[in-house]
This record gives sequence, C-alpha cells and structure tokens, in this order.
Amino acid sequence: MDNKFYPVAVPVFNGNEKKYVMDCIDSTWISSAGKYINDFETNFAAYCGTKYAISCSNGTTALHLALLAFGVGPGDEVIVPTVTFIATANAVVYCGATPVFVDCEPETWNLDPEKIESLITPHTKGIIPVHLYGHPADMDAVSSIAKKHGLFVLEDAAEALGAEYKGKRTGSLGDIATFSLFGNKIITTGEGGMITTDDEQLANKMRTLRGQGIDPVRKYWFPIVGYNYRLTNLQAAVGCAQLENVDWHIGERKRVAGLYYENLKDEPSLTLPVEMTWAKNVYWMFSVVLNDADEARRNEIMAQLKEDGIETRPFFYPMHVLPPYQGLQPHEQFPVANRITAQGFNVPTYGGLTEQDIQHICDRIKARVRGV
Repeated sequence: MDNKFYPVAVPVFNGNEKKYVMDCIDSTWISSAGKYINDFETNFAAYCGTKYAISCSNGTTALHLALLAFGVGPGDEVIVPTVTFIATANAVVYCGATPVFVDCEPETWNLDPEKIESLITPHTKGIIPVHLYGHPADMDAVSSIAKKHGLFVLEDAAEALGAEYKGKRTGSLGDIATFSLFGNKIITTGEGGMITTDDEQLANKMRTLRGQGIDPVRKYWFPIVGYNYRLTNLQAAVGCAQLENVDWHIGERKRVAGLYYENLKDEPSLTLPVEMTWAKNVYWMFSVVLNDADEARRNEIMAQLKEDGIETRPFFYPMHVLPPYQGLQPHEQFPVANRITAQGFNVPTYGGLTEQDIQHICDRIKARVRGV
C-alpha cells in the first residue's frame, strides 16, 4: 500500500516568485500600487488577447465589479448555470438582482445553450457562461442568443485560464471575463482575481469601482461609492512569476489528464471529461462521473479513497438546491445537473504528479468502484 497522501490540489512555485516578492519587499511597495501590478495586468491582457486587464482581490469581486459595470441592479435577472461555484450566483445577488438558473449539457457539463431562451424575460440583462472545470462553454451559441436579445455576456473563466474556444483564449470571448487566482487555480496569487475586456469605458468604470470610487485624476475626490477590491503589489509579484510559467502549468495539467485518460478509459463505471473538437480543455480539475450511482454511493467511494490517502472533491452542488436559492425554480427543471452533481467527483490534479502517482491513484479508483 502506498502511504503517500495525494491532495486534490497543490500550488507549484517553480519560477521567479520568491525573487519578485523579495524585490517587492525591498522596494517597500507592498500594497495596492507598484510595478508588479502594472506588469501583471499588461501581461495578463496580452496573454488573453484583450486590450485591458484589471486586477482585483479575488474572483468573486471580479464578478461583482463586472456586473456593476454592466449596470445590473434591483429588478434585473441574470442567467447563470446551476452547476457552478456559488460565487457566480452570489455576485448577482450582491447587485440586488436575481440569478436565473439553466441546466447543463451532458457532455461538457457547461450551461446548455438550447435551454437559455426559454428563461429570458423582459427583466433579463445578461448571461454568465461558466467554463466549468477548465472546458470552455459553447460561446458562439451563447453570444448569438445574447445578441438577439440585447444581453451582455460575462465569461466566468475562474477555472479556465488558457482554455480555448475555436482558437481564441478564454477571457476574450465575451464582453467581460473574470478569473480567479485562488491557490488551487491554473496560476495563483494566493487570493486574487483578474478581469479582461476590450471595452475601454467598462474597464475604466471597473478600475474606479475597485478603488473606493476615487477620481483617477483628483486625489481623494470620490464621485461615486466604490469598493476596496484591489490586489496588492506583493500578490501581483507572485502573479507575474506564475504567468511567466503559465504554459508549463497548463502543460502539466494536460499531461496529468492524459495519464488519467490512459488509465481509466476502459473503466465502464466511469464517464471521463471531454474535449470537444472546437475546444482546448485545460483540466483545472480532472473530474469523473460515477455512472448509475446515487450521491450516497459517490460519497462512499470518496470516503474509501480518503482511506487510501487520496483526497477528492464532489462536484459543486447545483445552485437550485442550496438554501439561498431553493424554491426559485423547480427541481425537475435540471435533470442533467441533478444527475451529474450527485455522481461526480474531482481527483488530484496538479503539476508534479508522476506517472507512478497517477497509476496508483487510478488503481485505487478502479478497485473502489469495483468493490474489490
């Protein structure tokens, strides 16, 4: 028995992180101004293929700033996939608006564009497609619906930095996109977020809102009520170093995913993640669905894997079953989400896992699902 413990996620710092942080400390520019913030935003925008990038304190505040920039407020509705991390829905509520949930596709687990139009009302203001677990949503279909109805498109790309849709990177596929830089993401600043857009007016509005609403040219003059949603120069220093190695970080996830595919492809009890022909999946998490199982059986498998020293995570609970959002829409409206969130779990996915590590993890998964 392998006595090694395999966490579900581990950040990897194999570049200039320490060097840049020490330079930041030596300069004394450690708070919300400094060269690393400017460099990080500039290089992030260039990587995504957008004109502007706005750093902020985390992925949730990124969503909030984006929604505020769109003018979302009380009485508005925003369409959100029911399978996402709760921050996507919460940010809508922060604005006084109502999230309207949509079921997901059985293949990609992203929101199902065919089910969007039936949810649109005169109060609908926008759509937030989430690139779940690293696979991009069907953005042409979403954008076509949005254009037809005059809605904004806000990409929640928290889990999908570097993923591609028809050759274009996430972050450049909607009116605004948001990213998380939490410790388990593709690249990290510990806590942090980033917003990308090509719209100068929206970018300027989000920068102002991020910094307490301060006038950009008149010191300590606040024409609007804003927020303290800034990233620090210390965090940006880490982000600059991480971004320098982003291709390595993504390459490691693709390598790990390839090994999981090779070891689990013939296991009939599991459905593995897909990579559509038009997509590049960055495998933020390698996720599997336990076929023909209920939630209790899925949880039992996860508990057994924990005994084996393998940490796993369940799929996100769908928004429509969580207490803040129960009763907004009928449970029966989400048959795909109800099934996959009860059956799905994430396995260890991070750079540095060896072929032998993956072999061992897969051997234990197969043994547990087979009951041997």
